[in-house]
Amino acid sequence: MTRKIIQTNKAPQAIGTYSQAIKIDNTVYLSGQIPLDPETMEITEGDISDHIRQVFDNIQAVAEASGGSLDDIVKLNVFLTDLSNFPIVNEIMAEYFTQSYPARAAVGVAALPKDAEVEMDAIMMIREIYTC
Repeated sequence: MTRKIIQTNKAPQAIGTYSQAIKIDNTVYLSGQIPLDPETMEITEGDISDHIRQVFDNIQAVAEASGGSLDDIVKLNVFLTDLSNFPIVNEIMAEYFTQSYPARAAVGVAALPKDAEVEMDAIMMIREIYTC
């Protein structure tokens, strides 16, 4: 078993005692991402749609740094401070993912770090590519 810490400057740096992701063999555990701009480390300006897109952009950056892509995500957890925004998550998720979609859970929460309205974490299984 090989264990590797994943870090990229294309996603927000950890704001606590955690890694952006941990890769064990071909499984990657991505930490929660909120709509932080990786350059400013501030919440992205705009509405909930802009925030959701920033979260997906952050997840995509960590996925790529892990050697995979959004297509490799097998489980996605969505945390929302207002579950009425869930249809917007569905709409935007269709812009980032293709079928077959990952398994997913959506959870309503009272609060998120930095007063974010949305946070997501994920599990990836990177497909092995063999060449002869």
